Amino acid sequence: MSTRIVFMGTPDFAVGSLDALNKAGYDIVGVVTVPDKPAGRGQKITYSPVKEYAMANNLPILQPEKLRDETFLNQLQELNADIFVVVAFRMLPKVVWDMPRLGTFNLHASLLPQYRGAAPINWAIINGETTTGVTTFLLNEKIDEGKILLQESVDITPTDTAETIHDQLAEIGKNLVVKTVEGLVKNTLSPKPQNEDNNAVLKAAPKIFKPDCAIDWTKKGVDIVNFVRGLSPYPAATMTLEDTERNSSLLFKIFEVSFEPDSNSQQYKLYTNQKDYLKIGISDGYIHIKVLQLSGKRKNDIKEFLRGYKVNNYILKH
Repeated sequence: MSTRIVFMGTPDFAVGSLDALNKAGYDIVGVVTVPDKPAGRGQKITYSPVKEYAMANNLPILQPEKLRDETFLNQLQELNADIFVVVAFRMLPKVVWDMPRLGTFNLHASLLPQYRGAAPINWAIINGETTTGVTTFLLNEKIDEGKILLQESVDITPTDTAETIHDQLAEIGKNLVVKTVEGLVKNTLSPKPQNEDNNAVLKAAPKIFKPDCAIDWTKKGVDIVNFVRGLSPYPAATMTLEDTERNSSLLFKIFEVSFEPDSNSQQYKLYTNQKDYLKIGISDGYIHIKVLQLSGKRKNDIKEFLRGYKVNNYILKH
C-alpha cells in the first residue's frame, strides 16, 4: 500500500519537493496552500506556485483561510495521510501537525539550530557565513525547534547571492525530503534534539521588511557587499540619492556591488565619471555600484544607467 502524503507549501522553493515526492511514486492525497489573491496593477487573481503545480498534475488542493477551521480539519482527517510534509508554509497548530500517524516534518533552509525564522538564506549571506544547508525536522509547538531528522550542507562562495543559494538549497532539499519520507516509512531515522548546549551563539533569521533593506553606509565594505548579496534579487538592498537644491530624491534597488579598499576615501561622497562607474565613499574604501534599478524603471548595469541619468548633483542619503 502506497504511503499517503499531504504536502503543505506555497512558493517556488516548495515546488521541487512536491515534484520529487510525486515522481517518487508517493500518493499525494492533498496539497495545502494559501488562498488565491489579487496581485499587480490589474489586481488579477494569482495562484501560488505550489497550486499551479498541483493543478497541472491533477492533485487535490485545499486552501484554508484559517488552519483551525473545522471544515478544513475534517477534510484533512478524511484524507487519512501517513505523513504531512511542510515546505515554506505557515506555522501549524498542534491539531494539524499531530494528525498523521508517522508525523509531520518541515524542510528548513538552514543548518538548525542556526537561523531559525522566516529568512534563513538571506541572513546567512548577510552575516558572511561560508556554509549553510537544509534540515528536515519534526514539528512541535515552537517555531523551527523540533527534533532533527536529516541535514545536508552546502558552501557559500563569495559570489553567491540569495538567488543562487535559494536554487541550490531547493535542489538538495527536494532530495532530502524524499529521503526523510523513506526513513520515516521504514523507521530508520533517529530524531535528534537540536543541540543548544555547545556554547554556540544562535543566530536568528527574522522576516525582512522594506525598512530593513536600506544599506547602512557606516558599515565596512565587506559587510555592505554581503548585505547586498544577501538581499539580491529579492527583496533587494536599497539606497537613496538626494538633490537638495531641487528637493528631489531617487530611490534605487541595488543588486550587485563590489568593494575597493582605500584608507583615503571620503565617507558618503559620490564619485562618478558619468560613463562607466559610480562609487560611494565609506569608512574603509569605496562601494562600486554595479547593477541597480531606479524605482519604477527596469534593472540596469551601471553603464546603461549613467547613459540616461546624471547624478553629479546628487548626494547620498545616510
